[in-house]
Amino acid sequence: MRLLILAFALLNISAFASDAKHTVTPENGLVPDAQTAISIAVAVWTPIYGEATIEDEQPYTATLSNGVWTVEGSLPKGWKGGVAIVEISQENGAILRVSHGK
Repeated sequence: MRLLILAFALLNISAFASDAKHTVTPENGLVPDAQTAISIAVAVWTPIYGEATIEDEQPYTATLSNGVWTVEGSLPKGWKGGVAIVEISQENGAILRVSHGK
């Protein structure tokens, strides 16, 4: 009987271990650099604001502060208005905020 219980316990442990989700988090997070952050931002902005609007806001800038990438569009010199902004977690790529100024 003890052997049967032990076998059942080992089978359950083995099944649980094989079902566990695995993930790799690189040392610099899933969003390690400005170019990656910008690529993610454009992918998020385009379906929301439209390809033409987002293309017109190039070049984009990306700054990292306290583990959060802030990516912003830009306007030509002398133009007034707002630009697209997104905040992205450096660690896991989560989108923390999406906005567009007026």
